[in-house]
Amino acid sequence: MANRILLVDGMALLFRHFYATSIHKQFMRNSAGIPTNGVQGFVRHVFTALKDIEPTHVAVCWDMGQQTFRNDMFTGYKQNRPAPPEELIPQFDFVKEISDQFGFVNVGVTNYEADDVIGTLAQHYSETDEVFVITGDRDILQCINQNVEIWLTKKGFNIYNRYTLDRFTDEYGLQPKQLIDVKAFMGDTADGYPGVKGIGEKTAIKLIQQHGSVENVINAIDQLTVGQRNKIENDMDNLKISKSLAAIHTEVPLNLQQLLTDMQFGTTLTNALNICQQHELHVSQKYLATHFK
Repeated sequence: MANRILLVDGMALLFRHFYATSIHKQFMRNSAGIPTNGVQGFVRHVFTALKDIEPTHVAVCWDMGQQTFRNDMFTGYKQNRPAPPEELIPQFDFVKEISDQFGFVNVGVTNYEADDVIGTLAQHYSETDEVFVITGDRDILQCINQNVEIWLTKKGFNIYNRYTLDRFTDEYGLQPKQLIDVKAFMGDTADGYPGVKGIGEKTAIKLIQQHGSVENVINAIDQLTVGQRNKIENDMDNLKISKSLAAIHTEVPLNLQQLLTDMQFGTTLTNALNICQQHELHVSQKYLATHFK
């Protein structure tokens, strides 16, 4: 493999560290009074990943607003989420500025989610290179293949649930893409789509293990228990739309060849420390100076 490509779910890390510290009102404001707690956590997490993975290329992927093509498909999609706290709002632009200065390529496409960008990049680049994804979103597990590892955030800055293709197939008894079919039955309360009422993860996995896909379950509906059949028939429309909503879009319009060139990573520790100093990210600066000598 010529390259080791790191794809980071930027918003997942920003939110994770904002809420981890804001619960104790530790907003880490700079001299202008702007909170920096989420940004500081983002910096520490990404640099820890850089040390662990030693990538040759880095991109940080971002959501570009709440509205995407999925809202055209289903009006309730992600509409149940509260507005972000006022202390988080100024950190959205701040974290992207910091990311850019560190030499990470920020990637976001209007009308698509960060997951779609990650899925597109992972699918394309894994044809020839190793790809590592840092995220907190298990939906990305559907993007695993022989050359794509998903590192789910678990604890602190360096403890992950690491999923390879072998681990996924051993654990679920499925292929990664079949996670879409599982989610179609389960639904997703966080994303606001319904699935089939009364069918949870355990039953959904069993149905897909036995039949392979949502469509095959529907075709074999007479073979199911009366309870399963009634639930599916009562929620058939929701089942079908939920499958569409659960699938990560892997054909986001991107200049993939140019992007790979831009993603080449070479920021030095000295430069990173200077950026932290310049932006009063003193907690991050101390962390980097201590852990990355």
